[in-house]
Amino acid sequence: MDAFDRGEFLGRAGRLAIVLGAGGALSACSSGSDNAVTTARTTVRTATTSARRPNAPLRAPTSAELRELARELSGPVITPGKPDYGQARLSYDTVFNAVRPRAVAYCRSPTDVQRAVRWAGKYGIRIVPRCGGHSYGGYSTVGPGVVVDVTRIKQISVGSGVATVGAGNTLIDLYSGLWNHRVTVPGGSCATVGISGLALGGGVGLSARKMGTTADNIRQVTIVTADGRALVCNERQNSDLYWACRGGGGGNFGIVTSFVFETHPVDEVTTFYVQWPWADAARVVREWQQVVPHGPDALFALCNLSATGDPSASPTVSSGGQFFGSEAELRSVLRPLLDIGSPSTVSIVRRNYLEAVLYWAGCSSDTVAECHLSGTSPHGVLGRSTFKAKSSYVLEPLTKEGIDALLQGVEARQRNRQLAGGGVILDSYGGAINRVAPNATAFVHRDAVCSMQFFAGWEPTAPASVVQANLRWINGYYASVRRHVSKFAYQNYIDPSLPDWQQAYYGSNLSRLVSIKRKYDPSNFFHFRQSIPTHG
Repeated sequence: MDAFDRGEFLGRAGRLAIVLGAGGALSACSSGSDNAVTTARTTVRTATTSARRPNAPLRAPTSAELRELARELSGPVITPGKPDYGQARLSYDTVFNAVRPRAVAYCRSPTDVQRAVRWAGKYGIRIVPRCGGHSYGGYSTVGPGVVVDVTRIKQISVGSGVATVGAGNTLIDLYSGLWNHRVTVPGGSCATVGISGLALGGGVGLSARKMGTTADNIRQVTIVTADGRALVCNERQNSDLYWACRGGGGGNFGIVTSFVFETHPVDEVTTFYVQWPWADAARVVREWQQVVPHGPDALFALCNLSATGDPSASPTVSSGGQFFGSEAELRSVLRPLLDIGSPSTVSIVRRNYLEAVLYWAGCSSDTVAECHLSGTSPHGVLGRSTFKAKSSYVLEPLTKEGIDALLQGVEARQRNRQLAGGGVILDSYGGAINRVAPNATAFVHRDAVCSMQFFAGWEPTAPASVVQANLRWINGYYASVRRHVSKFAYQNYIDPSLPDWQQAYYGSNLSRLVSIKRKYDPSNFFHFRQSIPTHG
């Protein structure tokens, strides 16, 4: 079994995959059932009711209005009672299974998106855009309104140094399509994450220290704004909105229908995975934060501290990553880590780039066609997930007290018989990520040593007591570590319970984002609980 296979990574929490930047660094991929969400109604209500703003459009469309929308679009409009509705309404996280949109409108073209937006504006209907449906806060679905799904806008056209990419592509489709031309766009590792949410919120993954964030590589977006116009945004046209779309977060300014990305040539990479006994955990974290974030741009690595779900065992500490270079060069770079204690596992493998993509997605034994969500693709075998996550940024190397807090939280989870897999993942920053000025794009996080994602997974059928135990653990763990790190957080790991989220996500770029929101969406048509406001 691959070192980062879903089941191996978080034990009994379900089949989980590391997701770098996707909508997060970690998302979960497990099978679930509708009754599971009854144990987490507090979280579900966040997605369905707390998004309301004064004078914001939010009402359920009538059947006649939905029939009108169906006549307008070339793609299907799926409503309750239709055979496909049960699958169409689902988000990636089973926590949101109780949310029942009034309809899911599949758009096959940018014109469809424009028509859907104009229809919603005409009747005052609440709509939300959806690509991969991985929003950690459930913001890519809505109860009384309509989901505008762009997953059928999937063209990929590769030119000289750029690729034009439909907004509905998942990462596995983007990577495999670009691999045919031996190029890539830096992104996350979860195969089923949509390119739209990833790119608009930043996008940090295994190629980021060499190639920059996904947002850094956007050269143009086409976005349908609240008035139904399709605006081309680049350095010359609508440059302020272009700036905002490079890290300002998905769903804030409109619905993107296509991107133009800068591409990078790729051939082979070297992947690695090292695991140590838990007794070495403090030394590993201390050395990792000195070696990796300051290493060559060619290197990207994670450090993972994880409970296994077996109270009689010890937690695990590991590091894995990717290197654009030879095995010998990588061993030299990693020598300070490899010399710690007695690693129980050391795996260093040379792979072609697409093989590495499949490896990080937990799809080493699957084909590209199989590396899709079951039910959304004819051959897809991947499952959905049930989880909660939070994030922080480390701006200075963690002190001994900070490292102790990291370890103690995982140890506490390991001892709790109600809790399965969970822990924290550190993603290395530095390199090309940090060489961009904080105000050059809307993605402000340019001076971090690493990002930090806390995660808890559980079975979708777990009773309410287990769900609440997981939420208590992750909230307590986050609070105990937060005093040792910054108050910033990653907007792609969007967190409905985060205090002062506007500053945490956007920092010094917030006021400019508010001004751009007010210019392009003065009525706050596109809104959700943590959307950028029209006034500071």
